[in-house]
Amino acid sequence: MPSAVGLVEEHELAGRRRVDGLSEEADRIQAELAAAAQEWQEWVIARRRVSTVLAPHVGGIDDAEAAPEPRATDARSAPGQAAKPKSQVPVWREGLAWSVLSVDYQRILEALVERHRILQRPLTCQELATLFGLDVMSAKVEALQPKAKRLAARGWLAERQPGPFALTQGPATRGGAS
Repeated sequence: MPSAVGLVEEHELAGRRRVDGLSEEADRIQAELAAAAQEWQEWVIARRRVSTVLAPHVGGIDDAEAAPEPRATDARSAPGQAAKPKSQVPVWREGLAWSVLSVDYQRILEALVERHRILQRPLTCQELATLFGLDVMSAKVEALQPKAKRLAARGWLAERQPGPFALTQGPATRGGAS
């Protein structure tokens, strides 16, 4: 009959083998995770660069020679209502042009109009930061969040649950989205 110490040693050895095996598996998974994270970051960078290339060219030598190209907000803006930097966000009402908003707020609305147009889900502030070509760091995302919340509080956006934002029906219709 085996001794109690012998049985305990067998269990100890089996436990150690299991720990070693799981450690090797964890190391392998960590390496796969690092590779996947690197690949993901490369795709994020690629999408940002493609977005930059496809975005309307603003400022530069070519603009002086070419006729200005109308932007999406121009169709939604009424003449004589130019946005001022650091302007307040008014409560949305029928007939209110997007041009009363500062450029940062208009960019948020434009991104959501595009998302609304292609019938996709609402956007989070992290997704907005990525669309705008910003680093998806907490500081950049946290800078967008109060703007999106302010737009939601004033009726321009809807935040049905904390996080994702969607365009409300009024600004979507007013903005020409269908």
